[in-house]
Amino acid sequence: MNRKKKKPIPKFKTKEQERKFWADHDSADYVDWHKGQNVTMANLKPTLKTISVRLPEIMIEQLKLLAHKKDVPYQSLMKMFLAERVEKELHR
Repeated sequence: MNRKKKKPIPKFKTKEQERKFWADHDSADYVDWHKGQNVTMANLKPTLKTISVRLPEIMIEQLKLLAHKKDVPYQSLMKMFLAERVEKELHR
């Protein structure tokens, strides 16, 4: 474990100058990654990938009915349901 005193990060005048600096320097000499925290960047748009899922027709009709009641497209409702369940499973 490298816990020595970290070097100060220099001030950069341009993005290009910063890119060149980090291309040649190890961030571990400047940043204590043990103090890092997970963050959620809610304003970023996620990269989407199209998939194919086979569902029983009755389930699709039920999803469409629920979506209509919530005034959202049924595929958006499916994504909401999946996102909620994934989050729940990850935090068990």
